[in-house]
Amino acid sequence: MAADAAPMGVAAPTEPKKLVKKRSPNRLVVEEALNDDNSVISLSQAKMEELNLFRGDNVLIKGKKRKDTVCIVLADDNLDDGKIRLNEVVRKNLRCRLGDIVSVHACGDVPYGKRVHVLPLDDTIEGITGNLFDTYLKPYFLEAYRPARQGDLFLVRGGFRPVEFKIVGVEPGEFAIGAGYSHPLRRRAYQA
Repeated sequence: MAADAAPMGVAAPTEPKKLVKKRSPNRLVVEEALNDDNSVISLSQAKMEELNLFRGDNVLIKGKKRKDTVCIVLADDNLDDGKIRLNEVVRKNLRCRLGDIVSVHACGDVPYGKRVHVLPLDDTIEGITGNLFDTYLKPYFLEAYRPARQGDLFLVRGGFRPVEFKIVGVEPGEFAIGAGYSHPLRRRAYQA
């Protein structure tokens, strides 16, 4: 019997199988967004079909350092299947840069917010006078149905210069849809 032959009843070893790295379909490379909307991301139509997403769906995007946010997904015909277009504000909330990898997940039903508590950042409102709500926030949220996640920053361009706001609180849960405008509470009704 030859020295290199396998003993009787034991199969001879074959060449090791090549390991094919299977990349999950929801991991995508970040690209610059073409629009300037803080609540919208873009995917290719083929990638949206692969992930069972439809135009206007809410998606949860996970970035670096356990950061995530909620956005609305739209189709972009000029985008590769392995890429995602994110606005600068969304990238900042996810702590990622161009060329980084983020993951996209369907978010399901996002409830309408009963209350979204928003505060401006002090360095962006220096020298601005007047009502910030009427000038910036009301046009931003009115009829827009924007997802809002607690802890996120967003930039609003209105008036003479942009103002950055932070979402301090959201009811109910961690994220909700800011769908419109609620009238200020009247003092007499509140005290009664």
